[in-house]
Amino acid sequence: MQHPRAPPAPLARSAPPPGLRRRPGHPAAAARVAGIGGRLRRRAPARLAPPGGWRGPGAVRWPAPACPAPPTIVAPVTEIAVLDHDAVLAAVGAGEAIEAVRGAFVRHHRGEWVMPPKVYLDSPPHGDFRAMPARGDGLALLKWVTSFPGNPGAGLPAVTGVVLLSDAVDGEPLLALDARSVTALRTGAVAAVAARALGRDDARTVGIVGSGRHGAWAARCLAAAGYGPGVCADPRAEVAEKLARELGWEVGERRVALGCDVVCCVTPGAEVVVDAGDLRPGLHLNMLGADGPGKAEASVGAVASCVLFCDEWEQAAHGGELTGAVQAGLIERARVTELGAVLAGDAPGRPGPDAVTLFDSTGLAIQDLAVARLALAAWRDGRARAQTVRL
Repeated sequence: MQHPRAPPAPLARSAPPPGLRRRPGHPAAAARVAGIGGRLRRRAPARLAPPGGWRGPGAVRWPAPACPAPPTIVAPVTEIAVLDHDAVLAAVGAGEAIEAVRGAFVRHHRGEWVMPPKVYLDSPPHGDFRAMPARGDGLALLKWVTSFPGNPGAGLPAVTGVVLLSDAVDGEPLLALDARSVTALRTGAVAAVAARALGRDDARTVGIVGSGRHGAWAARCLAAAGYGPGVCADPRAEVAEKLARELGWEVGERRVALGCDVVCCVTPGAEVVVDAGDLRPGLHLNMLGADGPGKAEASVGAVASCVLFCDEWEQAAHGGELTGAVQAGLIERARVTELGAVLAGDAPGRPGPDAVTLFDSTGLAIQDLAVARLALAAWRDGRARAQTVRL
């Protein structure tokens, strides 16, 4: 019995019908046919065997082509340290934050540190998200932070987020930090830097209008810079009392706080707390609460009556305390000096002891970078407690 996979037997040539004779082929023609067949055989491609060779009886097994094994790629393990809220505040002191933020202003003014514009992502009607990048001294930073003013009513923080610090040479992530603590610390540091640069030389007393988280850090940093005593004002009496008790200051109404040498307004910016009638010779105002479009702590008339300074013109003109006066046509770019230029010695500060100066702080990523650098140094020196996460 023939094997089912065996090749078929060749067909037998049939005999010619009776009466017919096979015509003998011409020798020359036969030679031509044989030559053509040979050429066709030479030109025909070689039959390719499937991987593993042909199968079945009588088949010639060809060896399978050798395929090189793919290279084994071992991805390096990236570990990143994470500093939570308390770890950041324990790692960075108020005094060193003030000096670091001052240096950041100067480096940014000189072009040594770079900072693209802040990006806002609205989430109406609840709040907004903000992406804030910066690069300097071999490091790159991105802060992803929120502002949801209604959150405290639900027992949630109004500001939250994360700060990511990376190596600017190879792009490796180095450190992740709680954004609330970084933001509060650098906001307070900015208040002290601006007061030193723009306030009267003999200024001492401090008024805090809005004694919440950022107002408290403004007060702490000003106290660390040698200012005080102060007056803490807030619609929530218990908040003002807690801060005043911590610093040995007093609790007072808004107008009492506005009577101090240096006044820091740190409210949500939903309503005006400084009007033109509140201004008096020698006053310095730090406006820290209006950090986005639609927010204002001072009336347009009050803003237009002051000698004006800001952290960064573009942000201040489009989403800060200056925005209303700019839109009303009351002030223009030439009237406003950036704080970095004053600190670098490239622009004058307070024109005289009786001038009323106003500093519009919208919050810059270079300030976050200054604080994050200090936290990184503390972690590398073993002075900061951190969790390590493997990515």
